[in-house]
Amino acid sequence: MKYAQQLKQSNVVTYLLYMWYVEDLIRAYRCDVDSLQPLLQAQYTPQELPAAREWYANLCDMMRAEGVIDGGHLQILRNVVIDLSELHAALLSSPRFPFYNAAYFSALPLIVELRQKNGQREEPELETCLGALYGDFVLRMQQKPVSEATTQALKTITTFLSLLADYYHKERRGELDRYKLDEAPQSQT
Repeated sequence: MKYAQQLKQSNVVTYLLYMWYVEDLIRAYRCDVDSLQPLLQAQYTPQELPAAREWYANLCDMMRAEGVIDGGHLQILRNVVIDLSELHAALLSSPRFPFYNAAYFSALPLIVELRQKNGQREEPELETCLGALYGDFVLRMQQKPVSEATTQALKTITTFLSLLADYYHKERRGELDRYKLDEAPQSQT
């Protein structure tokens, strides 16, 4: 709904994590918008409720159609991750983004370690990072402890993803063209 759209415009990483949460919420209610109704009534005003119900119903339909009722992510979300991955590769290949490269190479050992721990050695790097942040979110919602080492690792990953998200939004605003990264200097902000 509006909140998801606002997140997509302001912080694409937070948007993805939010939408993963929405997918899990829908799964918890067996992908049935009628079961979600009491939750929606508690969250939305009577004026907002019809639009919210329609949004959740559409997501339920999409999840069923795409076969992600038990796990996985909607294609619209996978497309955002693919787009981020392509931008990530373009930024890494350009010598004009040393701060981005430094943030990535700081996070890389943690990404490799996470892949080994979760048995997903071939998982795309960004999915590993997003999965780590989402796992942290779930643990904190469940009020389970998170070790100091994990917290520090997540800070490093968050720094890397924040830079990527910033470049993603710069590209959306027309301030960056991933296909011309070597043609003119880009600011590091």
